[in-house]
Amino acid sequence: MPIQQITIVGTGLIGGSLGLALRRSGLAGRIVGCDTRAVLEVAHRRGAIDRAEADLERAIIGSDLIVIATPVGRAVAQLEALAHLVPPEVLITDSGSTKQNFAERARMLFGKDAPQRVLPGHPMAGKEVGGIEHADAGLFSDAVWLITPVEMGQEYTRRQQEYLELLGAIGARVITLDAERHDHLCAWISHLPQMIATALACSLREEFGDDEELMPIGGRALREMTRIAHSPYSMWRDIALTNTGNIEHALLRFEQQLAHLRENLRGPGMREMFESAGQWSVASGQLPVVPRAPRAVKKSED
Repeated sequence: MPIQQITIVGTGLIGGSLGLALRRSGLAGRIVGCDTRAVLEVAHRRGAIDRAEADLERAIIGSDLIVIATPVGRAVAQLEALAHLVPPEVLITDSGSTKQNFAERARMLFGKDAPQRVLPGHPMAGKEVGGIEHADAGLFSDAVWLITPVEMGQEYTRRQQEYLELLGAIGARVITLDAERHDHLCAWISHLPQMIATALACSLREEFGDDEELMPIGGRALREMTRIAHSPYSMWRDIALTNTGNIEHALLRFEQQLAHLRENLRGPGMREMFESAGQWSVASGQLPVVPRAPRAVKKSED
């Protein structure tokens, strides 16, 4: 029987947008939201969920699919709680920005059944502001949704196939990736840009304070480079804690590039860097070729 009921744990920006997208795609099943009462009221009013339950145990009753859409630190704790509550036929997935920690915990909790019962995922979509108020049914349209199976090469169950079909129905492009490779890549293409934007905004504020003339003079380039600096600390704290080694490595490499640029403001190295940078950009549609870390990545614990 196809998926009849979905529970979304965490109905903020990602969870709320998923509910709206599923409903817009024509999902005939029921969507249950689990969050605080205040958030659930808005989610229900906006049509992201059909039923609201603040209690996790009550929220999952009768569901075929459970989507954990909370920050990665809380997601692991919720996975642990669900391990003792859900029957074997129920599929659990998530939307967290780091995957190794989640996949490892799934193996510990579910043992040999983990590949069938848990299918980790990560939508490469979002905004610099969170919350159900900013949820958008079109957030995942033409966005990549990374799937990081507990075991690469595993054969998907019927329920897992149905879930992947739902992702396709909301416009997402599913790409399968090893969890370790996911965390390494995302440290470069997602986590590093966030840290750069945060550091740049802090530097500007220390140098200019709240000078109102700064942004108009800076123009679009400055706005684009600092837009994500408004992202919530609570989310990025958990990402940093669960992907510390990869982010440290990416930051170190970036610091080395900045130092080289500083040392060559009047030298040939600056031209070489500009020429190299001009050969690759996201805007050009070229995919990043990210170097693999030369050392083992430190794994943090919750």
